[in-house]
Amino acid sequence: MASLNDLTLRQLEYVVAVADVLGFRKAAERCHVSQPALSAQIQQLEDVLGVKLFERDKRRVMLTQAGEELVSRARRVLTEAGDILSAASRLSDPFAGPLQLGVIPTVAPYVLPEVIPAVTKQYPQMRLRLREEKTELLVRGLEEGRLDAALVALDPELGDVEQTVIAEDAFVVALPPGHPLAKKKQVQLRDLDEENVLLLEDGHCFRSQALALCTRVGAREVDFRATSLTTLAQMVMSGEGSITLLPAISVPLENRFGQLEVRPLTPSPSRILALVWRPGYPRAGALRALADTMRAAWPARREAAKRG
Repeated sequence: MASLNDLTLRQLEYVVAVADVLGFRKAAERCHVSQPALSAQIQQLEDVLGVKLFERDKRRVMLTQAGEELVSRARRVLTEAGDILSAASRLSDPFAGPLQLGVIPTVAPYVLPEVIPAVTKQYPQMRLRLREEKTELLVRGLEEGRLDAALVALDPELGDVEQTVIAEDAFVVALPPGHPLAKKKQVQLRDLDEENVLLLEDGHCFRSQALALCTRVGAREVDFRATSLTTLAQMVMSGEGSITLLPAISVPLENRFGQLEVRPLTPSPSRILALVWRPGYPRAGALRALADTMRAAWPARREAAKRG
């Protein structure tokens, strides 16, 4: 019977890499080893465990049924091992070393230019490694230990995470020049009834929130799905009559040339932006301090301070 002495974390790392990319050559590149070395280690692990983890031929690599279960367990082992390293780092200096931070696309370009310089100034020993992904992929990254924290919009589908709120971000309506609603200083939600609205593609949490709002007030989604807020803004600027909803943090960048008519909505819908991490993460105290720095550097807050 196999014992713990018969397998290594490196072997588990190689197995997970192959499972992620479904290819031995790409997995070897990702792990910075030669393909023969990686293949030999996986073969050795398969021999020790007595099961085949992968089906492989000249065209493709697939996980076996046994491989799916064991890879899932390997991910958890590697996550726990990573947390051991993080705990050791925390005991010496919780703000030293790398920190993998994920950010959703409807936040990253509007906030990071303000927030990241403040963070690096406050914590010069911290090496932030940033990843921009949709919420689902960020949550998976947290669960699998590839991310330490993520800046997201709070949503019930986030699952079991620890959190600290960073800011509230109001929704605004963006209109083409000359649109009838542009005559108003504030747009009532009921005014959106039967308006043609452009929204993001599936997978963006902002799409889900905006779609729910549009459905509630009777707005009609246009048969077009944008990949970014920039695309939404440009489509509205084209002047074909459609409108869109934008998060307020995006307006200074997306309407920097003043080609959109932007109006606040009332009652004011909004989203809550928060820093989240998996329960039991050993550097949680450092993340809360990081969140404090983010709040102080948040674009809207800094602009308000300047005006004050």
